[in-house]
Order: sequence, then structure tokens, then C-alpha cells
Amino acid sequence: MIGLISATAAGAAARDRLAAAWPDRTRVYDGPVGDAVRRAFAECEQLVCFLATGAVVRLVAPLLGDKRTDPGVVCVDEGGRFAVSLVGGHGGGANELARVVGGLLGAEPVVTTATDAVGVPGLDTLGLPLEGDVAGVTRALLDGEPVALDAEVSWPLPPLPVAARGAYTIRLTDRAVEPAAHEVLLRPPSLVVGVGASRGAPADEVLGLVERVLRDAGLSARSVAELATVDAKAEEPGILAAAERLGVPLVTYSAEELAAVEVPNPSDAPLAAVGTPSVAEAAALVRGGELLVPKRKSERADGQPAMATCAVVRRPGRGRLAVVGLGPGARDLLTPRAEAELRRASVLVGLDQYVDQIRDLLRPGTRILASGLGAEEERARTAVAEARRGQAVALIGSGDAGVYAMASPALAEASDDIDVVGVPGVTAALAAGAILGAPLGHDHVSISLSDLHTPWEVIERRVRAAAEADIVVTFYNPRSRGRDWQLPKALAILAEHREPATPVGVVRNASRPDESSRVTTLAALDPATVDMMTVVTVGNTATRQIAGRMVTPRGYRWQAPSISGSATDPQEDTK
Repeated sequence: MIGLISATAAGAAARDRLAAAWPDRTRVYDGPVGDAVRRAFAECEQLVCFLATGAVVRLVAPLLGDKRTDPGVVCVDEGGRFAVSLVGGHGGGANELARVVGGLLGAEPVVTTATDAVGVPGLDTLGLPLEGDVAGVTRALLDGEPVALDAEVSWPLPPLPVAARGAYTIRLTDRAVEPAAHEVLLRPPSLVVGVGASRGAPADEVLGLVERVLRDAGLSARSVAELATVDAKAEEPGILAAAERLGVPLVTYSAEELAAVEVPNPSDAPLAAVGTPSVAEAAALVRGGELLVPKRKSERADGQPAMATCAVVRRPGRGRLAVVGLGPGARDLLTPRAEAELRRASVLVGLDQYVDQIRDLLRPGTRILASGLGAEEERARTAVAEARRGQAVALIGSGDAGVYAMASPALAEASDDIDVVGVPGVTAALAAGAILGAPLGHDHVSISLSDLHTPWEVIERRVRAAAEADIVVTFYNPRSRGRDWQLPKALAILAEHREPATPVGVVRNASRPDESSRVTTLAALDPATVDMMTVVTVGNTATRQIAGRMVTPRGYRWQAPSISGSATDPQEDTK
């Protein structure tokens, strides 16, 4: 919950805007400001104070305890100009909250945390348990001193400005080791502990077995991601209590799933009891990985038979591939989600000219793999291969990555051994449509006229179908020096079904500094004025020019037949 506190009418107005935007995430604290801050500080994970920074400093100073547990505090000035991350930038999430609040209120986010200021991820923001000389290694990163990354386990990390060797080290390990001098240990959640237990097995016996097995194998309990068992043991009190005390989730699988897993130590006892010859080993291995510790049984001081078993598997981190659409070119049409993915990626793959567009958004340490035109399939293979190595990869394309861009070849290469995230972008058709007016107001289709990958016979059949169906058509890749006849042919097909006066919009370099656009007609368009940087949108039989803009009406029954831009019913469609 985010507590909201204000003292004046101006502050209350901004406070109420935030409360309206986040009705389920915020709570307004009224009354004397000092009391309101104290109550919110005790009850909320984060605070937004619409007060002077000096006042907030004095109010929260006596309340501060530990930066790992204190709420994050953001201060917004009464004029709504700045959203300042004041306390708990990383641990309390105040840095990100300042950015989001700034976006909602139109305020400038102010983040002064050293790592954020220079674009280096804070080690305490990686989402992994850490130990060792955090301050010293962080200072070395900020000062540009060589810091080595020793990754004993494959895990997708954001970009870090690391070197092959250095006096400082970031060590990614799930082994039970102590940090050396000038070293930080990052604990990836790479270990899965499979457990089996007889009915009524004590929690101490289950937990004691798990802890002993990890200790004997030299593995860190801080890297345990989950306990895993069979569905029949999902409510076993001893297993549930062990998971709770370890602070990890309990994951269960059906007996059928576990029975299909090949294990080194099957047994008749679990087969008779729950329907699978293995519980501990199979539950640990069912999603793949390396078996580090085969099945072990608990030891009882009273000499009675063991009531618990466990096995340990190292499951490597899944690589992550984000396929990112950069939009048509203007920086303000690049989505915040796309920016976040660019900052998160340790490897960037893309066309060289697209890389140049967003190079300034990349964090130090990002590895850039750029290539020229015509290497789309190779870029897709490269991006997937890097993700399979456990990297966090961003594969970029213009517009929307799924529209004539990199998503299709990348997903054709990818399998279920990596995580894939699609990040939508503003397409060229949408950017051009906004410039032209509302040409896409009803059904529309996009067709690429490039026959480099698609036979012309297929393209022509699609153009003819769109013409016969009276659908607005946006042509991508309409004309180049080596392909000068396809656009005239496509326009001639449309002209068989549409009047010569049908509006046609021509937009070149939509949203870029040298953008140009015009509205002409099907009869007047000169294909020689079109190139590969141009999008051509041809209206349907209902499209009109109104005040110099292309408008394709929705065609509602209540709409005026004159298509004058007015309607008899002002209600808007809310799809």
C-alpha cells in the first residue's frame, strides 16, 4: 500500500489525482501532517508526501530504522514539478516510484542514488540475496575500477561494467562459501530440493534432512528456489512447515508426471504409496537440471525407520529474450516498457541503424551485436543463441516487433528452453495513420509489397482480396530502386474496384525529423515519388477527405449518411 499525505489545497489536488489513478494501491492519510506521516510510515510499504523536502526530512528522520525494511518515501513539491526519491531508493522502491509518479503527474523524477545516476544497476536491485563487500564493490563499479564477474552458475543478469579480472569481484554462486575481501556473493535461486515424506513426518525431521544434505554438499540454503514433491503430499504438515521455515514455495506434481521421469534410485515403496517409483528425485528433476545430490534419507535418533527423503538438483537460469519494438523513430513514441527492457538486457541484438537510435539508453556493460541490412535470420539466431547461454537479451526492430520485423524469425528459432517476452511498439501504419487523420477508422489491412521473401503471386492475390472486400490498405515496402513495378501494379488492382478520387495518404519517415506527408488520390498518385521509407495508405469506397485529412467512417447505423464528420448520437465506441 502507498500512503498519500498532503498539507495544502494544491498538494491535495495532486494527491487526489494519484489516488484516482491508483484506487487499489493508495490510502489517503488525513489529519495533522506529523501524525499522518507516522501512521503511514508504520502501515505502508511506500509513501508519497506532497510537502517540502525539508519538512519530510524532519518528519521521517526519527522513524528511520533499517534501509532494508524502511518504506520508500517520495516527495512531490506543491507545484507538482518534481517527484523526489527521498528515502529507500532501492530497498523501498522509491526510485522507481518517483519515475512512475512523475509520469502520472507530469513531474520530473529526481533520483540521486549514485548507481542510478550513472546507469549502473545497484547490486541490491538485482533481486538476488547477496553477501560481502557490497559498498566496496559498488564504489569500484562507480569509479570505473576493474570488477571481475565470476559466474559459477549461468543466470540472466542485467548489464554490469565488468572486466575479465580485477581487484574486486562479483561472484555468482550457489555454493556455501564465505565472501573473500573485496568480493560480493550473489545467490541465484538455482537449487530445487525434491522431498518425500511418510504421513505425519515431523517438520524438524524434514527440515533437518534438507539442511544436512545442503551442508554436506557444500550448497547454500539461500539459493534454494523451491521444495518440490508429489500432489499427494501437498498438505503434509511436515513438508509445508519445512518450506515455510526455509522461506520458499512448495511446488507439487502429479504422480503421473513424476513416474515419467527417469531417476537413478526408483523404489517400490513410493510406487505403492502414491503411484510413482520416485518422489524426491523425480520432483527435483521433473523440469530438468543436474542432479547434485541423489536421494538421501533422514536419520532418526530413536532408531525408527526414516520418514523423509530428499534430493537436490541445480536448475540453470533460463535465458530471457525480449523482442522489442522501437516504434517509428521518434523518442517520445518509444514505450516505457521498451526502455525498461533495453536497460535490463545484458546483450542487445539489432540492425546497426536501430542500435544507433537507442544507444544512449543502454546501461554501461551492455554487449552490442549489431549487423547490417539483410541479416534478419542471422540476428534472430544470434539472439536466441545468446538467450540459451543464460543471457538477458533484447532483440530490437522498428515499429512493432511483430509486424514485418524480428518477432517472427526469432520465435521460429526459439523453443521452450528460454523465456520470451514481446514488447509492442507503435507501427509505421499507426504512425502514418495518425499523421493522415483517421484512415484506419474501419477494417484495414497491411500488405508488404516486397517479394524478396514472398512470391509476387501471393502478394497479388492478397491485394486483390483486399480490393474486392473494400478494405483500407496500407502498403509497407512499397518501392525501391530494384523493385519499381510492384506498387503501380497493386494500385491498378485497387483501381478496378475503387473510384479514381479515392483518397490516398503518403507518409515518408513518419515521426522523424524529416517527416513529410500528403493526401492525394488513387488517380493522381505518382509511384515514382515513393520509396522504401514511405508508407502508402489507400482508402476504401467510404474514405473521404475532410479538412485536408483522410477519414474512414466507422459505418454505424446511427451515423449521418453524408459522412460529414458529425453523428446523430455523440456516444463514443469503447472497445
